[in-house]
Amino acid sequence: MAANPRNGRPYRRLVDWLRTQHLPCWICGHNIGYDLDARHPLSFTLDHEQPLSRGGSLLDKTNARPAHRRCNSSKGNRTTVPRQPKRPTLRW
Repeated sequence: MAANPRNGRPYRRLVDWLRTQHLPCWICGHNIGYDLDARHPLSFTLDHEQPLSRGGSLLDKTNARPAHRRCNSSKGNRTTVPRQPKRPTLRW
């Protein structure tokens, strides 16, 4: 059985490098809670712009993007970013 490449040192270095950038979520544009627990929906995850299942590179810095856990899960393996629902304004 092959080992999971996401448990290796090169992948962890990529995640740590992206985490130190403190960039906003590339999907929704909002700030990411970098100090939140990893299970929190607004915590940091590494997302691949070109999904791995569609030929994206695992360790390529140009393919790595910061995302909220919730946004990353909703995107799935699509190559396009899902449209965010418009929030109604309180002013009518």
